[in-house]
Amino acid sequence: MIGAILAGGENKRMPYIKGLLRIGGLTIIERNLGILKDVFGKVVISTNSPEIYFPFGVPMIGDIINERGPMTGIYSLLVSTGADAVFVIACDMPFVRRELIEYMKDRFEDLSLYNEIDAMVPRYRGEVEPLMGIYASSIAGRFEESLKDGEKGLYAFLRKANTSYIEDYEIKDIDPEGISFVNINTLEDYERIGGKICLA
Repeated sequence: MIGAILAGGENKRMPYIKGLLRIGGLTIIERNLGILKDVFGKVVISTNSPEIYFPFGVPMIGDIINERGPMTGIYSLLVSTGADAVFVIACDMPFVRRELIEYMKDRFEDLSLYNEIDAMVPRYRGEVEPLMGIYASSIAGRFEESLKDGEKGLYAFLRKANTSYIEDYEIKDIDPEGISFVNINTLEDYERIGGKICLA
């Protein structure tokens, strides 16, 4: 299993590149790369703009088909890296807990010994969180079929796949306040969590 940051979004509602926003002195990308490197032997960034992330010194994977969206990014990661599974987090999640990542990784590996699992994602307060999840190589072919059929929605896709869910009671033991699921979509979101834009 490898770790990956999804940094291929179009950034429509934020005038700055979200992964490069600073929280507590570090960019979100720097913080999450550090956490992923502690957990996984290999870490990559999924992006179609490698010039932005080149300074971070990790391999970058671009989309291998011309369809925008996180499903394309995850599919491209599975095909291009040849990994048996990929743990992904979005580039705009500044407070992901390492303990939760470790729990999901261990849980996935334990369950995979007895069952074929296509994906594992949290379900927090009734909401599925597909942009912090594990996707197995077994799902790549179905990703390709869905994308060719114009079906790019991860939520609907996961309902049809063999998906295992990390439930509220498991998450609350590790991340009681659910800060791992905070994401930044707008400048207001960033300011609300104490971020300050510095253009100098």
